Amino acid sequence: MYFGVLGPLLVRTDTGEPVAVPDRKVRTLLLDLLANQGRPVSADRLIDDLWGARPPRNATGTLQARVSQLRTALDRAEPGARSLVQHSPAGYALTTDVVDSNIFEQQVRAGQIRQALQLWRGQPYADVLDHEFARPARERLEDLYLTAVEHSDDVLRHTTALIRQRPLDERLHAVHLKALYRAGRQHEALDRYAELRTELAEELGADPGPELTELHQAILRHDRSLRRSATLPAPLNDLVGREQTLADARQLLDSNRLVTLVGPGGVGKTRLALELGSPDACLVELAPLRQDDVLDALATALELRDESTDLLPRLLDSLSRRQLLLILDNCEHLDLADLVRRLLAAAPGLRVLATSREPLGLTGERVLDVPPLAAEAAAELFKARAGVTEDVSEICDRLDGIPLALELAATRVRALGVQGLADRLDDRFRLLSGGRGGPERQRTLRATIDWSWDLLDDEERRMLRRLAVHAGTFSLEAAVEVSELPEQLLLALVDKSLVVAGGGRFRLLESIAAYSLERLAEADEEAATRRKHADYYLALAQRAELRGPGQREWLQRLDQEAANFRAVPPSLELATALAWYWYLRGRHGEARRSLAAALAIPGQDPALRAQATVWLVGMTATDAEGTDVARAGEEALQAVGDDPYALWFLTMTRWAYGDADVLFGWIDRAIETFTDRGDRWGLAAALSTRAQLDIVHADLAAMRRDSLRSLELFDALDDDWGRLQATYTLIVAAEISGDYPTAATYLEEAVRHAEDLGLWTEVSFRTAGLGRIALLTGDYARADELHEQARRLAVEQSNKSAEEYAEVGLGLTARRQGRLDDAERHFSKWLDWLTQVGGTPGMAFISNQLGFVAEQRGDYATARTLHERGLELAREVGDRRAVALALEGLAGATEDPGRALSLLTEAAALRQQAGVPLPPAERFDVDRITSRARR
Repeated sequence: MYFGVLGPLLVRTDTGEPVAVPDRKVRTLLLDLLANQGRPVSADRLIDDLWGARPPRNATGTLQARVSQLRTALDRAEPGARSLVQHSPAGYALTTDVVDSNIFEQQVRAGQIRQALQLWRGQPYADVLDHEFARPARERLEDLYLTAVEHSDDVLRHTTALIRQRPLDERLHAVHLKALYRAGRQHEALDRYAELRTELAEELGADPGPELTELHQAILRHDRSLRRSATLPAPLNDLVGREQTLADARQLLDSNRLVTLVGPGGVGKTRLALELGSPDACLVELAPLRQDDVLDALATALELRDESTDLLPRLLDSLSRRQLLLILDNCEHLDLADLVRRLLAAAPGLRVLATSREPLGLTGERVLDVPPLAAEAAAELFKARAGVTEDVSEICDRLDGIPLALELAATRVRALGVQGLADRLDDRFRLLSGGRGGPERQRTLRATIDWSWDLLDDEERRMLRRLAVHAGTFSLEAAVEVSELPEQLLLALVDKSLVVAGGGRFRLLESIAAYSLERLAEADEEAATRRKHADYYLALAQRAELRGPGQREWLQRLDQEAANFRAVPPSLELATALAWYWYLRGRHGEARRSLAAALAIPGQDPALRAQATVWLVGMTATDAEGTDVARAGEEALQAVGDDPYALWFLTMTRWAYGDADVLFGWIDRAIETFTDRGDRWGLAAALSTRAQLDIVHADLAAMRRDSLRSLELFDALDDDWGRLQATYTLIVAAEISGDYPTAATYLEEAVRHAEDLGLWTEVSFRTAGLGRIALLTGDYARADELHEQARRLAVEQSNKSAEEYAEVGLGLTARRQGRLDDAERHFSKWLDWLTQVGGTPGMAFISNQLGFVAEQRGDYATARTLHERGLELAREVGDRRAVALALEGLAGATEDPGRALSLLTEAAALRQQAGVPLPPAERFDVDRITSRARR
């Protein structure tokens, strides 16, 4: 279905048949929906738009009748079209993009001016000129129409016709006056200005605005700015996504006489230069020229005729008396520095704007890098050229935002479709060919890069092709080590815009990398260069210092090299070197995949296999996927021997889920060995883990003792991750004691440190901890916000343990607020996972929470079953606090008041024996059960 609003309302079927929309109010309703461009319009607003201050008695019913009439008219013309008019709680909407105004806007922005103007049939929304709802859309479209007219081939005819509709529009008159002047009708332009000034005074009591007044003065003095440049080709399309670069370039040109736009081939330097051109600009296209042809080309562009054999003096003399912007396009293959210097010295009124892959190298030259388009601008350009509305982000990313590549790719969409094009981008050099309108070197992507390659010397080519084995960005050190070539060659390639530099790092655009890899294979150097790449990155991983004061810097450095590590073939050496980095960054999934791939390689060192197995088991501890992690841990320890780091790591990753007695045995052995060896980092880590195990028995004294000793050691070692680990148990101890201000202070500091280090799993845990404090202090909205924030972060990090902790917090808040269905959903989803990983304490806690949910619903039988299961599990763990919680739950699940009070008394005694009586904020269930029992 096609809708037209650029003039009287027009509706056609997809086959072109006209559609009759009966009743003026129904047509007005349709125009209102079209003016809102698919956004829902409330019934109240539609009633006001259609009937104003005099709505019908049953306005809502009448509106619904008009909507029904509209749907019937559309459906009668084209079966199924009634669904275009949709209704939601927000109101009514018309869901279609096939509106002439939308097509008009797309064509104007794509530079298809002639096609756009053919769509214009008169004033937009002409049927509802007296309705306010159409005014913003009409004004926007009329302004866009004027923009199109200003760039059309027949400005004068269009503006003459438009002035009859908008006789006092100053912007329209400015365009019209310029058109008259450029048509050689200066006196007519001045007369029309005088008439307008009189009309403004009589109709509005106003004078022409400053823009129009300044234009009048420019016409009087025949200002050069009013003339079009005869030497600059008119761009076929609008410039997209270059607003900031254009503004920067204009600022440089305003205050400097030599500006060079540099960037890789196809990035749009020429197009930008044309946009910067002024009426006094002269373009000299240098790409097809040899050095000896430059002076002749300059003379031709400047319309200088001279039969002498020495053109330079004549050029210098001619330019010395002129105000001129000389655009020298594509300079990279020529030596122009001396010529440009002499031209600027001889001609004070001369400015030079050059485009090149590298600077000219002159004193006083200002260089502006022209980067590829940002993602949003690249998508806008591609969609405009291809005429599509689909998601094209993958294509734009793969083509590096290079305008030439995007333009070439857009021409293939009609034949291949967006997805088909994306699927074929690996064969980009064959795919992206075509285009008859541009220079030969820009008709295919390969030709564009060939042009740059041919300008390099042999050593530069060798460096460029060897750089292609890097993935993502790389350092100067890596470039030199892997290529075995001096750094000056890399810096020369940066100057030639073939390597992108930024933030102390370097990278190749994807198309340059693909081209260079082909050249690397042709030179028979790929295998050797990839070996050098693998050797360098293995050595880098092995020397990383991730414990102590260098931790922050090394984490950041390894982050920068993540893509390069992934490009190295799997090996046990690399996997074990990176395992601790992966753990700190919360990349357990990547660690598991990489370790498993390395372990699958036969014939490797048994000691390395044992070490890798320990890492893999630890990383799998809270993922499980059907693995018996307890047995896997025992087998890993048998393979590696009584290694204290293995004992500690396997305990740390399972402290909340494994058999507490076994884990205490492991960590005590680790602490003893670390102490004997004088290994302070290992001892600090093991003490923090034992403090976490102490949580199971709520041994506050042991928790604080081990945590404080761990924190003391980590402070001395200046290890930020260690500080986070050591303070965790101090936070839990403060929470158990009801000291919420202390817990919150620790947590807030921990979140800041974890964010600073980029340890996002730790951020998730600590954020959820703040959610617990908000819950206990009664701020339920804040608790939900923090727990949900923590949950999302845990999901992003693929950390099941952190996700479970956050989601259980959401369940606790929901139950406190009486949202029992929500609470049950949050709790129930974790029982299978906890069973799988052996999380007995967590299973006991969730069984009790589900028991409370059943009890609050009045389902005492289910509640008793769940609390009895929780009691069984709590006794298995030996946690007196967990046993007390189950007894409190059973008290709520009995209908015998005496029995309930007896169970509550028993629970309180257990808590007292453990030295952790319930703080007031955690007495929610105990108080309500006690109250009910005493009624």
